[in-house]
Amino acid sequence: QLQFVESGGGLVQPGGSLRLSCGASGFVLDYYAIGWFRQAPGKEREKLSCINTSGRNNTNVADSVKGRFTISRDNAKNTVYLQMNSLKPEDTAVYYCAAHGLFRPCALWPEEYDYWGQGTQVTVSS
Repeated sequence: QLQFVESGGGLVQPGGSLRLSCGASGFVLDYYAIGWFRQAPGKEREKLSCINTSGRNNTNVADSVKGRFTISRDNAKNTVYLQMNSLKPEDTAVYYCAAHGLFRPCALWPEEYDYWGQGTQVTVSS
């Protein structure tokens, strides 16, 4: 019953914006640190951002997207968002959300996260 579903991807022009959603089914998302990741063809999975449980009330962002991407929660909707602005062609990838263990803080590496969605494609092209 535990499942993530990513949505909001698509085709966007350079300089445009998208908001990705990570919906959680089968558990209370606020009890988990949630990370956003991406993987382009031929490249390793890259950690982009993470939001801690609400009690910790903090986030982190990778240098590659700092100033352009923002992570947030809407606990009423049991959803985590990734707002992506000023998109570039090199942002083209499959984007994933993932959860660390129950009540655990944000982890450093993708392999430390326990639960993953199927991903949503983001393509930045004119």
